[in-house]
Amino acid sequence: MREFSRLNPLPLVEVPPEARHRVVLLNDLAPGELFIHEIYHSIQGESTFAGRPCVFVRTAVCDSRCRWCDTPHAFNQGRRWPRSAVVEKALSFGCPLVEITGGEPLLQPDVRPLMSELCDAGCTVLLETSGAHDVSVVDTRVHIIMDLKCPDSGESHRNRWANLEALKPTDEIKFVIASRNDWDWTEKTIRHHHLDTRFTCLVSCVFGAVQPVELANWLLAARLPRVRMQLQMHKYIWDPTARGV
Repeated sequence: MREFSRLNPLPLVEVPPEARHRVVLLNDLAPGELFIHEIYHSIQGESTFAGRPCVFVRTAVCDSRCRWCDTPHAFNQGRRWPRSAVVEKALSFGCPLVEITGGEPLLQPDVRPLMSELCDAGCTVLLETSGAHDVSVVDTRVHIIMDLKCPDSGESHRNRWANLEALKPTDEIKFVIASRNDWDWTEKTIRHHHLDTRFTCLVSCVFGAVQPVELANWLLAARLPRVRMQLQMHKYIWDPTARGV
């Protein structure tokens, strides 16, 4: 059942009963308003866009609780911004690549028009999303980078498999690997759904839990030549705990 906020006529995204307490900060957002954790200019650390300067618009609030989450401060820290001010701030850096991340961006109805407005302004727009929510509502100009949560995240039961039919061939699917068990699940999932022939598939380590050399060896042994290993570049450039980078 869809929930409605008191002020926003757009329906909030469906959230299971056990997670509804995690999104209460969004309940009274007004139309045209977003709950933003931070907006900053940095180097894109992941995806096929890694290494490029990028503006990050990080929304606050997430309905998932991945065991290895590296941005728990975005669960409830932020402030309300008019959507127009978010667009203005993102464009002020003069950088044509903008990523909408979180938190979970698709929890907020005004994220959808925000992405469209940034596309209208000539930006290449990336959306990083957990994969638990419907991506078919996203402007087709947006480049989606969607997680499929592995078992050790504690959130794999939330994977919305119907999203695989909504993604475009230019979109990317990301697997975050915390153990050999996660890798085995990832390999099986990629093969079962033929994901590596349909999308760009990215695999990365949970920082400090799996060593890059381990993941590299697993990938080589699996003989999945189209799958791309990635590292979180920003955690090697700056302190892994640094914010705003």
